Amino acid sequence: MEFIRYFSVDAFSSDVLDLLLKNEAENNLLISMLTEGKSKGSADWLMAAIADSGGIVLAAFCSKPFNLLLYEPENGPEGAAELLAREIRRIGFDLPGVLAESGIARRFSDAYRADGSGRLHMTMAVMRLDKLADYEKAPGAMREIDGRDMFYVPFWEHAFGDDCRVHDFSLPEIVERVRTRLGKGTHFIWEDGSPVSQAVYGRNTPNGAIVNMVYTPPHFRGRGYATSVVGELSRSLLAKGKSFCALYVDAENPVSRRVYQKLGYYDICTFDDIRF
Repeated sequence: MEFIRYFSVDAFSSDVLDLLLKNEAENNLLISMLTEGKSKGSADWLMAAIADSGGIVLAAFCSKPFNLLLYEPENGPEGAAELLAREIRRIGFDLPGVLAESGIARRFSDAYRADGSGRLHMTMAVMRLDKLADYEKAPGAMREIDGRDMFYVPFWEHAFGDDCRVHDFSLPEIVERVRTRLGKGTHFIWEDGSPVSQAVYGRNTPNGAIVNMVYTPPHFRGRGYATSVVGELSRSLLAKGKSFCALYVDAENPVSRRVYQKLGYYDICTFDDIRF
């Protein structure tokens, strides 16, 4: 096996994209990062692969401050994760963590941090929807956010980060991120007299759409609002030609998982978020 490092997004995509698309929903984050990367700078990225005589057996991507993303197809050769870990240490690329399917994430972490200092932050289930199930809608309706929602939506998104133990952006940064979504048809709320829940159409893959930032303030929970906003957003995305929708959910949160299972979402794998 050999380690290959890439300095061109086009070259990396050319070698790994077909492999990633074989499990498109699982690899949605890596695929969308590569697609977006073609229009952004990549000088400080790590793009790498492990290959054997049969082709690519492990793909790796890191854009700091975000974790290393990995994909290894089933029945890959032994030792690929260990070789990747050794080579990343050799070139001196310091990783903040790893986010990948649980098996490869843990094998890589054990090899990269042989002292066992990798810390499991959370385990997430990746869920997929191919056909929306019948479900009972909550009172109210879905609408796209507009300027009048700017006084509370950034605080919802910040609270979402608290709930999910993820804070990649400060509140002022979140305000600007939300502002860029205005008029884009990506950020929706459920309104029942007042705004009660939200969901965001976060990323694209060639055949899929990723739903994220699902949040309901605590005093509105348990009334079916999150089910309704995710259901109607998913219905819209499938109606526009997407073959599937996908999302991530805390694997240890049975309440959230049941919300999505009601709609027809099902587990396809689990991801570990391991911090170094």
